[in-house]
Amino acid sequence: MAVTSHTEAWRELMAAHARVSGALDHALHARHGLSLTEFEVLQRLVESADGSRRMQELAEEIHLSPSALSRLVGRLERSGLAYRDVCDEDRRGVYACVSEAGRTVQGEAEPTHREVLASTLDG
Repeated sequence: MAVTSHTEAWRELMAAHARVSGALDHALHARHGLSLTEFEVLQRLVESADGSRRMQELAEEIHLSPSALSRLVGRLERSGLAYRDVCDEDRRGVYACVSEAGRTVQGEAEPTHREVLASTLDG
């Protein structure tokens, strides 16, 4: 059975994703002590207007299960980079919030993220 052009395109896309993600994860961990997913969470929190995002929405955006995101936010909390807050209007809603230390770390890691993206996507 011959490999279709769609299959080839899919394989190329997956290989590119693995290459870029691996390079980002390695550089962010080596230079800033963050995993790529931890950086992505901090980046989305920093980019939000008030520094917070609903946990459920954040999990969907970064393609993590709610329990995986909860564990990740727990690690960020233990590092002092984020914290959780309960929604005043809906006590069932939980928000992930970036701390000042989290803003600092994300800001320091942002140039690394951009540098690795440029080098891996342009190369």
